[in-house]
Amino acid sequence: MKPDALLFDFDGVLIESEYAGNRQLAEWLTAAGHPTTPEAAMEQFMGYAGADFLARVEAYIGHAIPPDFHAAREAEDARVMAEGIDAVAGAVAFVRALPADLPRAVVSSSSTRWIRRHLDHIGLADAFGDHVYSGREHVARGKPAPDLYLYGAARLGVPIDRCAIIEDSPVGATGAVASGGHVIGFCAGAHCGVGHADRLREIGVAAVAGDFAEVARVLEMA
Repeated sequence: MKPDALLFDFDGVLIESEYAGNRQLAEWLTAAGHPTTPEAAMEQFMGYAGADFLARVEAYIGHAIPPDFHAAREAEDARVMAEGIDAVAGAVAFVRALPADLPRAVVSSSSTRWIRRHLDHIGLADAFGDHVYSGREHVARGKPAPDLYLYGAARLGVPIDRCAIIEDSPVGATGAVASGGHVIGFCAGAHCGVGHADRLREIGVAAVAGDFAEVARVLEMA
């Protein structure tokens, strides 16, 4: 498929944030008496945000989230906002090589503040213009609902079935497939272990790519 627009997930697609964030979560859970590996944290929580994320944590630990959880998360967020998070290999070059007139947007569960901070850090502050959309800010239902992808496509003025969506998490891929877009399951981030591609295929993505060169080939851009 040669798309008329591109919709990018952010964490795990453009920046290497998924493994680091789930490692911190696993460390907190383990210290709180719930032994958890980063891999198990990704299995349970990757792709969720806001109230949905907190509800899953509460279900996992079996009680209300204690105040120190929020303090630990805020401290980690402050640290990475100050330091920045590096790009996924090939991400910056891929975005910079896109045709100037090809519409593109970020559609992420993260806040627009988070997205723009790290776009700036990796040198893509200008790459998406105003088309940076958050599942917690722009739609009533975040991922795994399809709403954010439909919203992003509508804002770009492109039918969703003419959009390619690059997603790395099973939660995101579920919503992306449900939206009717052409979904590429992306497996280049450090968090993508053995079996990750198979999970995305089971969800129904149109293709799986192990790096951005493969994304370009799938989208007939190479």
